[in-house]
Amino acid sequence: MTALRFDVVTLFPEFVKAVQNYGVIARAADQKLIELVTWNPRDYATDRHRTVDDRPYGGGPGMVMKVEPLRAAIQAARQADQPASVVYLTPEGGQLNNEIAASLAQRERIILLCGRYEGIDERLIELEVDEELSIGDYVVSGGELPAMVTIDAVARQLPGVLGHSESAVQDAFTGGVLDCPHYTRPEQIDGRSVPEVLLSGDHGAVAQWRRREALGRTWRKRPELIEQVKLSAEDQALLDSYKSEHG
Repeated sequence: MTALRFDVVTLFPEFVKAVQNYGVIARAADQKLIELVTWNPRDYATDRHRTVDDRPYGGGPGMVMKVEPLRAAIQAARQADQPASVVYLTPEGGQLNNEIAASLAQRERIILLCGRYEGIDERLIELEVDEELSIGDYVVSGGELPAMVTIDAVARQLPGVLGHSESAVQDAFTGGVLDCPHYTRPEQIDGRSVPEVLLSGDHGAVAQWRRREALGRTWRKRPELIEQVKLSAEDQALLDSYKSEHG
């Protein structure tokens, strides 16, 4: 299996590389299921100060990332190995979800562009960016954290990355709903018990309970999600049962 390669254009390469040092992403990197390569625009700046930003036209606070060093870094990344589209991490992009992560996992290579300061010169976006992606309707200091979130979300979709083959299937948002509750030993904590069905050994009953809880929790905590899910007759019956019990 060919490793999924992430090329990240960033001013802070060591920060981004930390994503592959821990947990399942570290295991994925060790097993050559993913590869992470960084490209620093400062390496492509042509002045002695390695300048990558400048004051915005029209005035205003902050600095704007310049076209030339960013474009040179992106073009260098594009020329490496197989071609890839450039994904710019920005609040203006479509919001990352499980479906998009699964789609990105089908690719062989993804170039992630991380902005900083007040943003990137719009002409660079027009010239070099193929897609825009957001991790939510809020602002962080740069594109590095969104890039790391994207790498994690996409990588865990790959076969062999998670420790159990069913883990990705049972993740939250798989099938458009939240995950079910989980329990482990001991059976009692401060008078609160593990649901009896999970101790029954009846795998069919456990599966049905988990599906019912996943649907019910989604209806209770994220009702806008449940409205978008096409429920089977069985799912609707399970959800109706949950609603009846929990009001």
